[in-house]
Amino acid sequence: MPLEDHLPTLDDHSYDSIVSEMRSRISRYTPEWKPVWSDLNDSDPGITMLQVFAWLGEMLAYRMNQVPSLNYLKFLQLLGVELRAAEPAQVQITFPMKPTYAKATTIVPLGTQVIAETEGGGPPLVFEAAKALTVLRPRIASVLSYDGNLAYESVAQSNEIATAFRPFGPLAGAGAALLIGFDGGGSPFPATELTIYGWAADPGRRQAVSCGLGATASHPSARVRWSAWTGFDWTPITRLTDDTLAFTRSGEIVLRTPPGLATTTISPEPNPLYWLRAELVTSQYEKPPVLRALRTNTMTLTQMETVKDEVLGGSTGRPDQTFRLTSVPVLKGSLELEVDQGSGPEIWVEVDDFLASSSRDPHFVLNRTTGEVRFGDGRRGAIPIANVNNPGANVVARRYRHGGGATGNVPAGALHVLRNAVPGIDDNGVINILASYGGRDEETLDQAKQRAPAAIRARCRAVTADDFEYFATQAADIARAKALPLRHPDFPGVAVPGVVTVVVVPDSAAPNPLPSEGALRTVCAYLDRRRLLTTELYVAPPTYQKVTVTADLVADDAADLAQVQHQVEQSLLDYFHPLRGGEDGLGWPFGGTIAFSRTFQRVFSVAGVTSVDRVVITVDGVAAPECRNVPLQPDALAYSTAHQVSVSYAPSALGAT
Repeated sequence: MPLEDHLPTLDDHSYDSIVSEMRSRISRYTPEWKPVWSDLNDSDPGITMLQVFAWLGEMLAYRMNQVPSLNYLKFLQLLGVELRAAEPAQVQITFPMKPTYAKATTIVPLGTQVIAETEGGGPPLVFEAAKALTVLRPRIASVLSYDGNLAYESVAQSNEIATAFRPFGPLAGAGAALLIGFDGGGSPFPATELTIYGWAADPGRRQAVSCGLGATASHPSARVRWSAWTGFDWTPITRLTDDTLAFTRSGEIVLRTPPGLATTTISPEPNPLYWLRAELVTSQYEKPPVLRALRTNTMTLTQMETVKDEVLGGSTGRPDQTFRLTSVPVLKGSLELEVDQGSGPEIWVEVDDFLASSSRDPHFVLNRTTGEVRFGDGRRGAIPIANVNNPGANVVARRYRHGGGATGNVPAGALHVLRNAVPGIDDNGVINILASYGGRDEETLDQAKQRAPAAIRARCRAVTADDFEYFATQAADIARAKALPLRHPDFPGVAVPGVVTVVVVPDSAAPNPLPSEGALRTVCAYLDRRRLLTTELYVAPPTYQKVTVTADLVADDAADLAQVQHQVEQSLLDYFHPLRGGEDGLGWPFGGTIAFSRTFQRVFSVAGVTSVDRVVITVDGVAAPECRNVPLQPDALAYSTAHQVSVSYAPSALGAT
């Protein structure tokens, strides 16, 4: 495709359109003109001036439309929009222990690498561990679910990816529990650090956008207490980390198991096993968690390789020095750079730019895509001093990681080869049971152009009501949000300057979805990092009003009365739903008035309904007069659980008196 087809059209106004628009605005912008400017012919001097300006405007627009992509890129840089570097893929890999290994545990060390072949016989893809993992011999043999009332139910078998299951039952209320049984193979269960990886069937929380403000705290919707069976009772055990947020997303759970665990049988599992229990102490789940699988001896690896002690060169003492790393793209925050200026190696700090750097700050800027390392000019950022004792090698990359790209997104089972053997690990059992994810090539200019308007509009700061609503849906599993300026929850009906209350509706199957305390705290923490300093922020659950419709209908003689009744009830349930209701199907509007005519139409439009004898709308137990609209409280949402629909056939003419 020719390059001209890629050039941006910044302004499509022509000479005629500019003249026409300026003529249409004469009366609006010159009301004081006396007598009224009515001569719009070309002979009028004022029109002549407009034509001159239109000609100049068209020439400027033509020049702007000739701006090449390179200049467009410079405009993006001026606005602070840079091309995003490539990102590495991640994957969960299981490291099983050899049954014949003498010890009960072993360590998969930091830096362990697993490789996958590439198409065409190129260099293999390398996935590397960013931390160590304790591997133990006992394997998961049974998983049971207890919903707090019924007997234990076997929901999943061992370590394979199985049909999705609910670890705490369909309700996931307080007292429900997940039990994990381990087969020790005749050996005692070791007292060690145990890592359990859980895959959530529902992705749950949306991926939040990154805007350089750092991560914010996420709070779970339930509190889970872990314990182990020691022969007489369930003994509490220490939970070190829980990346799953109480099983609502995929991640690791790291436990510290105590000595003295004992085996027992728990029906329906017939074999004696070592048991760990995750019990819900409190539960406010918007949706009960659903898991695909649980696995031990599993951790996340990243498509990357670590380079150590790479000599970049020697400093000359000149301003704006640049050096280049050998391997690219470089992972964000991984470069540890040292400069020896004669008094020993000193650590220099990576910054995004030198705008806030003084002449003495040991700062450098890294281009992750090209690997270029740039130092300051002595005014913005210090200049590395030349070292006469080591003139050619006093700038050293002590450690950095490189990798990334869409090629790292490999299918399940592709990663099964250890680059170096690990004592006690069964090389034939190493595998990724799910595909890797997250690998992304460097952003193209066209992609940056598409992203730039949103980045400029938001700037990762919540200023307008739309900003607050957008960021609220990004912070947690929130389906809808409504920002209420000047609304203080403690002072209803009073406009309080500087206050913004954000009402959030979670993505839930309940007829009146309510966010958990954890979800409210998560959204509040996320918005708090993005609000203006002078904004007082509150995050609140929605206010609901229950709607019940009573309708008497007449159905067509050929219609099924039960089916018509069901369809009318379902239509009303959908119409008065906080997430899928309303006229547009995007959720009942906050504070939206219930229109009698639209409710009547909703009932009458169901197939098989020939006439409607009566429709009564009841809100919170109060029936409204027929044929009247029913207002809701300000910013309240409508919901319904059931409707009273009576359907009958029309009286037969033969039976009429």
